[in-house]
Amino acid sequence: MYSKSEASNIRKEFWTTFGMYMKPVKNAEQLTINWVNYKTGIRHIYFRMDATRRDATIAIEIKHPDAVSRALIYGQMESLKSYLEQVLEESWTWQREFYDEDGSSASRIFIQLEDVSVFNREHWPAIIFFKRTDY
Repeated sequence: MYSKSEASNIRKEFWTTFGMYMKPVKNAEQLTINWVNYKTGIRHIYFRMDATRRDATIAIEIKHPDAVSRALIYGQMESLKSYLEQVLEESWTWQREFYDEDGSSASRIFIQLEDVSVFNREHWPAIIFFKRTDY
């Protein structure tokens, strides 16, 4: 078991390492991207990446504060589900409602790599290259 400080340092080292691997991948305008906190440019829609002691997740989160608006946006995304699966060549998990670590309600579309830990350096390559393709 790690102390809070040790765990924080390991997470920081992981995300720094991840950033170094992803640095060559640019956005459509050939600018550097912060992949961990990728700004979609669409209010209340976020691209999230997370690595924990149990898994790694890549997600599209809809965090609109109004439940009706969030459901509408989710429905619009859901109408594109077959296209997304065709482009990604796989199925992702769709959650109309979930509660994040802060307890706020959101919707998300995600894929998860299980049985990996950010605290196990031997798992880092699997996490870092999880879903990565070179463009």
